[in-house]
Amino acid sequence: MLLNRYDENALLTNVNIKEKTTKPNLDAYRGDLVLEEGEIADSLGRRKPPLSVIKQVALLAGEDKITFISGFLEKLESLPLFYEKYAGDVAEDLAAVFYVENIPKPIQTKYHGIHHVLMPMIEGEGTVWNELNEELALEKTDFKGQSAGDKVITVCQAVKTDYHPKYPEVSFEEALGLVVEVKKELRGAV
Repeated sequence: MLLNRYDENALLTNVNIKEKTTKPNLDAYRGDLVLEEGEIADSLGRRKPPLSVIKQVALLAGEDKITFISGFLEKLESLPLFYEKYAGDVAEDLAAVFYVENIPKPIQTKYHGIHHVLMPMIEGEGTVWNELNEELALEKTDFKGQSAGDKVITVCQAVKTDYHPKYPEVSFEEALGLVVEVKKELRGAV
């Protein structure tokens, strides 16, 4: 299975769930997905921490294709990295919803022939899972009695069948022209 290969290659980090769903040959994952691996740190081949990741990913994958992905990108400019690394594993009908820190408003765009919904979100001001469930108008009762993996299926089905956002559709180049500078506040002891 595809997720096992990713796991063996240390592309899954901060794993929340990685499990089979009740649908045959369909695995669910929640955690972070590596976009750029860290440098090799020693003679044993161990790597330094990743240079970039998609955070808070919810993903469905079959034997060899990713059919659904959502997650948090610090920069819209990182979206091409996902396709550089995983393009061969992406299903033609991939459902993709990303929360992006450096965009000011929700938009839709096509990239790599795939339709993407891109939503603004500042890191630390919410979780992708909760924000996406709210966006899809899913409630706890929609998940009643489901395993963690099957909950990802429920979200995917809602995105693919019931979700028709009215956000402006722009080219990816236009989307890149919309990015804003994000100023992070320092938190903690003073």
